[in-house]
Amino acid sequence: MANHVTPISIITKDSLAGWLEANPRHQRWIESTGFKAEPGSFTLLPATDGGIERVLAAPADGDATWSLAGLSTQLPEGQYQFDADMDADAATNAQLGWALNSYAFTTYKARSKTPATLIAPHKADQGKVSRLSEAISLSRDLINTPAQDMGPEHLAATAEAIAAKHGAKLRVLRGEQLLDNNYPTIHAVGRASAKAPTLIDITWGDDNAPKVTLVGKGVCFDTGGLDLKQPASMLTMKKDMGGAAVVLGLAQALMDAKLPIRLRVLVPAVENSVSANAYRPGDIIRTRAGKTVEIGNTDAEGRLILCDALHEADSEAPELLIDCATLTGAARVALGPNLQALFCDDDETAAALQATSMKVGDPMWRMPIWRPYRKHLDGKCAEMNNVAPIAQGGAIFAALFLAEFVSQAKTWVHLDINGSNDATRPGRPEGGEATGLRPLYEYICQRYGAA
Repeated sequence: MANHVTPISIITKDSLAGWLEANPRHQRWIESTGFKAEPGSFTLLPATDGGIERVLAAPADGDATWSLAGLSTQLPEGQYQFDADMDADAATNAQLGWALNSYAFTTYKARSKTPATLIAPHKADQGKVSRLSEAISLSRDLINTPAQDMGPEHLAATAEAIAAKHGAKLRVLRGEQLLDNNYPTIHAVGRASAKAPTLIDITWGDDNAPKVTLVGKGVCFDTGGLDLKQPASMLTMKKDMGGAAVVLGLAQALMDAKLPIRLRVLVPAVENSVSANAYRPGDIIRTRAGKTVEIGNTDAEGRLILCDALHEADSEAPELLIDCATLTGAARVALGPNLQALFCDDDETAAALQATSMKVGDPMWRMPIWRPYRKHLDGKCAEMNNVAPIAQGGAIFAALFLAEFVSQAKTWVHLDINGSNDATRPGRPEGGEATGLRPLYEYICQRYGAA
């Protein structure tokens, strides 16, 4: 029985009666168990030998990727196969959802149950499923790893492995090299840590192809600096490198898909720590772009490390420039935990990204880069302050700050992401999450065409 494959029949409340008419011998069992084919429910039909003859499963409401995903950890261990003839999209979504629901972070604790195995549906895009599940698992692992084992040097090692696998070029600047190469804000934020601040720079693809550049916030732990966070606020700060995790996973997927693009990935990686040489409120830093920034709050460090990386990315005038960052609590206040904040001045790109995000079940919501608010970022002793003096609109002010360092890119997209699942849902276990990765991957593939 080791190779036995149990069929899964997809059923709904409306189709249950018809299925029972065609399979009357199961009617008594269904009635005795009270199975009504409510969305998200399933039942096991017994075989005469005491095993499982078949699974009846009712898809959950909502996005197709997640509608059957929960089965991978709900069903007994074994091999299963959908008996329906699915089209390519449905087959790919079902297999990907199953794979993502089977994820577990096992570096420090073994999983309690082995997930059920799905025999791949015939029309599923195996390459896409493998590519995305591996990329998302990589991002989740990076975010879930505590800062003791996920500092700037670990992100650099991950980038080195990705670059080596796909034949990409890698440049890494550490510590004083950042000052020598004019990345002052990355150095200022990270210099207080025993782990050297780092800039990771990956390039891949034909130099003559359209330039697509990804920038990811890599704050491996955020104490808040001298403007120290409350203890409860620090509990989730290992995820503050979620933007870096997303762009590294996304870059791996794009390179694996062999898209005809010239890809560049910039990850400023630091710990925002407290020590005698920590940067201070009131300090003034001259950025890579030459703009002077007065520090109003050391806990608004993400925008500081991003501004130098964005200016470097923008200097090449890429066709598409995307940054991802777990940047503000204000975005979560505005949109809650499951909607990612999308900032983009290009209406066509913003609409396409939002529509794609809804389609794949990783929703984004467009927010305004409201230029009239820019005056609130004026500094008293410098050209800019890194925070505004008013409490409202924090996500918008962060986007406005970053916008000061982007002028040449044809299209710029800023994502203020959560980087985690606050509660377990099918396909999305509690913990680190590659929020934004799938819609970005789909959009970039649609825009430039998969090879």
